[in-house]
Amino acid sequence: MEEITSLLDNFNYVVQDIFWVAILFAGIAIISLILVYFFEEKVETEIQEADLDKPPVDEGLSFKSSVEPTSEISDKATIEDPTPDVNIAFSEEVSVEDKVEQIHEETIAAKEKLEILEESSVPSTEPEIEQVAKAEVMGEVDEIADRVEETEEGLFSRLRLGLSKTQVGLFGKLDHILSRKEIDENLWDDFEETLILADIGVGTTLKLRKEIQEEISKQSLKDPKAIKSALREECILILKEAEGKPIKIEAKPFVIMIAGVNGAGKTTTIGKIAYKFRNDGKSVMVAAADTFRAAAVEQLEIWAKRVGSEFLKAQHGADPGAVAFDALKATMARGTDILIIDTAGRLHTKSNLMDELKKINRVIGRELEGAPHETLLVLDATTGQNAIQQAKMFNEVIEISGIILTKLDGTAKGGVILAIADELNIPVKYIGIGESLGDLREFNAEEFVDALFMTREETIH
Repeated sequence: MEEITSLLDNFNYVVQDIFWVAILFAGIAIISLILVYFFEEKVETEIQEADLDKPPVDEGLSFKSSVEPTSEISDKATIEDPTPDVNIAFSEEVSVEDKVEQIHEETIAAKEKLEILEESSVPSTEPEIEQVAKAEVMGEVDEIADRVEETEEGLFSRLRLGLSKTQVGLFGKLDHILSRKEIDENLWDDFEETLILADIGVGTTLKLRKEIQEEISKQSLKDPKAIKSALREECILILKEAEGKPIKIEAKPFVIMIAGVNGAGKTTTIGKIAYKFRNDGKSVMVAAADTFRAAAVEQLEIWAKRVGSEFLKAQHGADPGAVAFDALKATMARGTDILIIDTAGRLHTKSNLMDELKKINRVIGRELEGAPHETLLVLDATTGQNAIQQAKMFNEVIEISGIILTKLDGTAKGGVILAIADELNIPVKYIGIGESLGDLREFNAEEFVDALFMTREETIH
């Protein structure tokens, strides 16, 4: 019995020892947590105080504007920037081409600012403020471009700059081929291959080769450089056939319908066309009948505000035909001169979407005789031969009155315009050679060929 009692006493002592050890460890843990807490508070306070000493960073995420959302946005509007305004100071020794290249660099910088703006988290509860801010930033591109003298020399230099990639891609190789001493079959084969690689197209290339060979043979020319001169003349003949007449406003309202696949540059082109007519003193309404693509309406509204035109939109997913109908009625009631209707960037292989184009065309024609007065197809030059297939498919559905070839400044495939002119019986009305509003140009065959064939060393006259 005494042994049991002794064991119990020993057990109690052991339990008590463990208890006090546990309390000791718990106390140490609590004290450690308190120390860590106060240490972190101190570090955070020091970081905040250090940040207060730094100058504020403008991340471009919030904007203020005194312009009411419903007011017209001047294309001269700019967003305030903390950095000093740097004006280009051109000396007499600087060539026009160098001026244009500097302008091009500033245009890219302005576009980068716009891309930052589009990625910013402007509250969705203030969409009008966001649109005004974007319109102001986009206006910087045109303010920069306006610093180029609007002389024939300046405009031609901008055209040359826009076609520079095509010129290098085509004539860089062609000049090497034509530097040979004599004209033989191998030279003709290489000539043919170069034209095909420039996206002039197989059919058009074979036609050019045949015509030029016959001309060279008829004149008994031996110098390969004569081929380039003959090519220039043939290009003018082909493109002259496709030279579209300037759009004449002969009705009120004058209705223009714009078609094309997604990514071809429809929205930008509509803004540039509206800008041209606004500069001519015409009132313009832009209607967003592309009610399916995300953000299509918002993007078009930004352009409308930017150029100061009226804008009509409907709910997302609304019937495009109904939008076109309402827009036409509104222009007639307000006495607006020109109505430009944007249509969905539909794939030319989707029959149901092509049927929707027919419906819009039918609705407009029923409400106003002769409308649409122009149906323009926007084609992306960077897609090369695929642009021709798009044109053929669209023309089967709605009668295309003219083509607008965009993004010539961003591709070496500008030769596709020869294939378009040769294979399609559709005039080319406009070409896009840059980002500013003034870079949508009425197509002039001789001016285009001059800009394409003139080398950098030649003088502009």
